[in-house]
Amino acid sequence: MTPAEIIERLDTTFGAAILSKQFDAFDPFVVVESAKLVDISRFLRDELQFDMLNNLAGVDYLETDPKKVAKAGFEPHLEVVYHLSSFAVPGRRFTLKVRLPRWLNDVVGELPEVPTVTGVWRAADWHERETFDLFGIRFLGHPDPRRILLSDDWVGYPLRKDYEFPLEYHDIRCR
Repeated sequence: MTPAEIIERLDTTFGAAILSKQFDAFDPFVVVESAKLVDISRFLRDELQFDMLNNLAGVDYLETDPKKVAKAGFEPHLEVVYHLSSFAVPGRRFTLKVRLPRWLNDVVGELPEVPTVTGVWRAADWHERETFDLFGIRFLGHPDPRRILLSDDWVGYPLRKDYEFPLEYHDIRCR
């Protein structure tokens, strides 16, 4: 099954929940509605045999240089990117993306939310916790949402492009 055929199956099954698609990219992908993420993930696993979540990562699309904003070609947002593959069909790979606002309801400090896929791919557990820690994306329904890399009293999300590193942490100079 080619990437174009995978995208066609998703398009036919989920229609408007497929927000955009790119089958000729190095890693073919679809961008999906957050509300349909779990259903689409189950379909990919159960119907199209994507039984392995290789990686899940956050991406911050923010251009901080005012001179480059007009040329950036995107509105500031966050994405969660899911790289999938199949044990059943060696060499089959696909990428799923969810686009999120930088802040929930455009309220600075309110973290964006996406449903967890730990019920579909157990490997999502640590990946989602890491993405929360570093990007501030909440995974609704996650079975263990504790921080995994940073301490509980850490303020902010260090991989966001507008993050300001503290001068010190617990009396230890950081810069």
